[in-house]
Amino acid sequence: MQSIAQLAQQLASGQTTSQALVEAVLDRIDAHRKADGAAFISVDVDAAKAAARASDRDRAAGRVPSLLAGLPVSIKDLFDVKGQVTRAGSILLDTAMPAKADAIAVSRLRAAGAILLGRTNMSEFAFSGLGLNPHYGTPRVRQAPSRVAGGSSSGAAVSVVEGMAVAGLGTDTGGSVRIPSAFCGLTGFKPTASRVPLDGAFPLAQSLDSIGPLAHSVEDCWIIDGILAGTHLQTPALPLAGLNLAITRDYVLEDIDDATARAFQKSVQRLTAAGAHVTWIDFPELYQLPEINDAGGFTAAEAWYHHRYWLEGDRRHLYDPLVAYRIKRGKSLSAFDYLQLIEWRQQLIGAAQQRLGHFHAWLMPTVAIVAPRISALQENTATFFSTNGLVLRNPSVVNFLDGCALSLPCHAPGDLPVGLSVVGLHRRDAQVLAVSKSIEKCLATMRGG
Repeated sequence: MQSIAQLAQQLASGQTTSQALVEAVLDRIDAHRKADGAAFISVDVDAAKAAARASDRDRAAGRVPSLLAGLPVSIKDLFDVKGQVTRAGSILLDTAMPAKADAIAVSRLRAAGAILLGRTNMSEFAFSGLGLNPHYGTPRVRQAPSRVAGGSSSGAAVSVVEGMAVAGLGTDTGGSVRIPSAFCGLTGFKPTASRVPLDGAFPLAQSLDSIGPLAHSVEDCWIIDGILAGTHLQTPALPLAGLNLAITRDYVLEDIDDATARAFQKSVQRLTAAGAHVTWIDFPELYQLPEINDAGGFTAAEAWYHHRYWLEGDRRHLYDPLVAYRIKRGKSLSAFDYLQLIEWRQQLIGAAQQRLGHFHAWLMPTVAIVAPRISALQENTATFFSTNGLVLRNPSVVNFLDGCALSLPCHAPGDLPVGLSVVGLHRRDAQVLAVSKSIEKCLATMRGG
């Protein structure tokens, strides 16, 4: 699918209409679902068509609220949409009351003129980086149907990569925007958490939760981020020559597979050849993270708070057992444990500032491995948990440090997708986006763009 700016220009010039665009993606969604595709939990066909007609009338009258106006966008099943039940990828909430209002992120997309297509599938309660869902099916990418699309925003990623939406609205607690973006060859942006209000999004761990887009380019992510955050960041072009980029040689580069190592190495070589100054550093404090999170960390502690009533009630059997197991770990965490997590987090944020504060960005593979095969994860529980931990390792560092990051595709044509993460510390969002634009342009030639 074309970029947001390209489609907006076509709408402005009369080359197409919102109705035509929406009809086309609804046809793709219908074909996807008839082929047992699991990207969407529900599709708002009538509402999307009505919104497209209204958008075309508004455009004819000169009312165009944003570049996104009239363009189809998918919504992760974690967000409240007025009049709909928010299931969060679970059957537990089938009988919940419909939302009385849109989530703030959804209301901002609606106000910007986006056409909301429907609710995308996800890991149950957003508690997995792999994207398996035993209730609604596991979203798969047509080019690699034997492999996971990544989670938890799995359906969002498939909706975009399969041309069923211009962009997808996702959430990211430990990589849930960036992992599926990396596995599906998309661009995904996780902003500093405080920039986009969480109101109306079903929480996983509010200390770590953030909201961001999955799209086809840095520019598209920038456009949508500005809508979600309520203000567009200034991201002037930064030439690669003279940029100071950090790479940590430890922790985030351990246990990476050959395909990921090859794509990352070639990307770094390309950036260096273009004049970027790359510095390899050590960040040994990151080795504290496995111990810090050994009992489940913020995610288990805060998820247990939200799920305790259900998990100790007579409907606990409705949970995906793999999700329930991880949430229940939070039961054993005390107030002392939780306060110690906060203290450790601040210490690590301080260490990151000392080691990385003077760099324009920190580069790492978004995920240590390419998308794993679904069969291996379904056949062996131990394999599922170990793979899930490895997949979450790199991106979750950014959430723990309260930073921001953008994942760019960096694989060669024909290879399985690999993501390159451009990472910034707290509130360095504008810089990350600006640096990412330059890196994206540099890598495009390597990827045949």
